[in-house]
Amino acid sequence: MSRTLAEAFAAHAAERPGAPALVWEDRPVSYGELYAMAVRARARVETAVPDPAHPVGLLVRKSPRAVALVLGCLMAGRAFLLPSRELPEEPLRSLYEQAGCRAVLGTEPHPLVDHLVDLTGDPAAPAGPAEPPAPVAEDTVGFMLTTSGSTGLPKIVPVPTGAVTRFTAWAGESFPLGPGARVLNYAPLNFDLCLLDIWSTLAHGGTVVLADPDRGASPSYLRDLVADHAVTLVQGVPLLFQLLIEATADSGPLTTPEHIVFAGESTPGRVLEGLAEVFPDARWYNNYGCTETNNSFLHLIDRGSPVRAPLPIGRPLPGVDWLITDEDGKPVTGQGRGELFVSTPFQTAGYLNAPNAERFAPHPDGVPGRVYYRTGDVVTRHEDGTVSVLGRTDFMVKVRGFQISTQAVEQVLLDHPEVVEAAVIALPDPVAGKRLHAVLRVTAPGAVSTLALRSHCARHTVRAAVPTAFDLTTDPLPKTSTGKVDRNLVRRALETTPPPT
Repeated sequence: MSRTLAEAFAAHAAERPGAPALVWEDRPVSYGELYAMAVRARARVETAVPDPAHPVGLLVRKSPRAVALVLGCLMAGRAFLLPSRELPEEPLRSLYEQAGCRAVLGTEPHPLVDHLVDLTGDPAAPAGPAEPPAPVAEDTVGFMLTTSGSTGLPKIVPVPTGAVTRFTAWAGESFPLGPGARVLNYAPLNFDLCLLDIWSTLAHGGTVVLADPDRGASPSYLRDLVADHAVTLVQGVPLLFQLLIEATADSGPLTTPEHIVFAGESTPGRVLEGLAEVFPDARWYNNYGCTETNNSFLHLIDRGSPVRAPLPIGRPLPGVDWLITDEDGKPVTGQGRGELFVSTPFQTAGYLNAPNAERFAPHPDGVPGRVYYRTGDVVTRHEDGTVSVLGRTDFMVKVRGFQISTQAVEQVLLDHPEVVEAAVIALPDPVAGKRLHAVLRVTAPGAVSTLALRSHCARHTVRAAVPTAFDLTTDPLPKTSTGKVDRNLVRRALETTPPPT
């Protein structure tokens, strides 16, 4: 096995201790400083949970100390659960109990934190004799991430050390992440996107520019991070790119990024159009993956041709096997649509302490011996072999006999120039079976009328997919911890409102 993330990070700290590992609040944190904090964190972890067989719970807000605490767990060879700090107390408690965590460590006070980890100290002083990172087998779990919890309590996703090692190797081969690279990290620390923009960058000796989550909604703050620190790679969800478009409207393009990576969810056409002036010199990529499998497809966008939404997810990464199945579970050969199954070198073996047979299993028409993850995404394969996502099976509903993807309707609405955010919810209807209710954030009060939105939808989709009701607001829609629109909260708000008469 190649060097693990912990081993690669320790090697960079030994070889280039003065090189910047992180940028936080405009101050660089060197590899030597971060390593010293990680050594202290390792000692706290081993003291709090002496038995290496027991997982550690982490509850942290993004900061250099939080990054060091994660590295300390990896250096100790410990499995650790890293959920969103934004979850309520009871779901958090349930997740730690389900994972078998003997103690919860954090860098800030919280009712569930058993050990408050203080990593302060003279950064120039030796951290003491440091043992090399603990040796671990490929199948030993390190990161335990969680799903978004869109259907209830988040599921725990244990990621084997070998999967992380293979992922960081692929990331370093695909993007410049080594010395001299400056990579923006916008995602929360618990989000799987951090495997690329934080952990792979530290494994290859680059610099991570950390965005403060408390200022993550400020367009000017984000633009200044990219411009002031000469960021070379930007990865993020559509919200990040929309904010950067707003910030650069009067200040000119961002010329240092060489690569931008779309991730998390489909990027609206309106955002893609706006980005042409923001990143004139960058190569654009559309990245497809999920917490369970990590990246599985990547599409390099041809900037010389018109860029339209939805973007293709492209072609599978090396080592990825995949197939598309029809409604009967049979493989779709050639052009066609169906549900996507993937098997990657970076995936989990299955959810922790939860039923897995429905989502993780060999496929009778797949490669023998490989476990496939049933993504729940409906995709279409084009004539040139590329693949595009049409929507999730969870969001496919029947309206007046038509099969409708609420996500596709959202994309249509987001293509309207006055719509900033969209959530389309299917609610019960005694006549149609389902009725579509759109909740939209618009650019300004009165910027667009309901009639204009209906006409816009009617020009781009079938009549059954035109929402029957629209709620317009200029306030941001509720978000999940990963920056996506929280459709569950939107749905609950609508369900408490009487239907239109």
